[in-house]
Amino acid sequence: MSNMLTPFVYWAQTESKITLKVDLTDVEHLDVDLNKTTLQVIAYGHGARGMNSYSFDLNLHSSVDPNKSSYKIKDRQVDFVLRKNYNGWWPRLTSQPQKPSWLKIDFDKWKSEDMDDNEDEKRNILNDYPDMYDKLHKEEFGYRKEDFTKVYLVIYNLCQFVGFIYVFAVMAIKYSRDGPDSMKETFDAVGNPLKFIQLLQFLEIMHPLFGYTKSSVLVSFLQTGGRGFMLFCMIDAEPRMQTKPVVFYLFLIWSTVEIIRYPYYITQLLNIKISFLTWLRYTIWIPLYPLGFICEGIIMLRNIPYFEETQKFTISLPNSYNFAFHFPTLIRLYLLFLLLPGIYTVMSRMNQLRSKKLKKSYIKKKYN
Repeated sequence: MSNMLTPFVYWAQTESKITLKVDLTDVEHLDVDLNKTTLQVIAYGHGARGMNSYSFDLNLHSSVDPNKSSYKIKDRQVDFVLRKNYNGWWPRLTSQPQKPSWLKIDFDKWKSEDMDDNEDEKRNILNDYPDMYDKLHKEEFGYRKEDFTKVYLVIYNLCQFVGFIYVFAVMAIKYSRDGPDSMKETFDAVGNPLKFIQLLQFLEIMHPLFGYTKSSVLVSFLQTGGRGFMLFCMIDAEPRMQTKPVVFYLFLIWSTVEIIRYPYYITQLLNIKISFLTWLRYTIWIPLYPLGFICEGIIMLRNIPYFEETQKFTISLPNSYNFAFHFPTLIRLYLLFLLLPGIYTVMSRMNQLRSKKLKKSYIKKKYN
């Protein structure tokens, strides 16, 4: 097939399908091999090099449904309609970022995520902005430089994954060597790396603000801020708490959750679907989140007498601002009125996400 000529192929997409127009007339002996992610076509017809045998292969960006797809030979072309397995806009047609010279955009049928079905509007856009043709070619085929946001998010999630793998590995090695005695040295061993990772995590509050992710700013703030409060105010600020075994268990829970969460985010960014990783991401929280809340509650409860003694973070009267703040009272109020509602809110949200994600995965598996 590699010695054959290649016809021009024009493509367009909607949210649910891909259309291809093969620029061949008087087609004879058409041979089509279509599966979920590849399309191979061999035809004898009149193309750019006259009457000849022509062929092309396409490794598709995402999967299609061969049973619902079709093709039709016309006098001046061959039309293909490939039904997407899952509705959504593809960033390009092919799985590889390299641009085949024979693959073009079918502007007559072109639609994008930002362009509705109004044909007059589409023509006006293309007439008013002639460089839109070049822009569409570059953007839709993915032949531009990798999107900065995507590259940044991949690097960020990879750094977090490496950081938590390091914390987990150090704790595991020390425990396997020294047993339970290593627990009292947990903060000395991994405290500084964990603080650095946690400071980086505050970027996750900015991601939805900048439109990098679709998560809620409030949810990101509560999750990241809550963990930062535990690490910096409850543990780092009180040396006597740093040697307690509960710190070991809390760090272990945090690390276990994150070395699953961040690889899942990376696969989502790279459009890689790993069913087991998805299941793990939305299942591992069931035992670990309650245990994490229990560890945090124990740390806060045991810190109350320490902060009563040291008066750290407490503001006493008189002062120039005429303002008083008693930090141990804040801890007590949180444990009495906010801990259980917080557990319920987080667990309910994760359960909703789990139902949505795993149900979606089941449907995909069923039709694959």
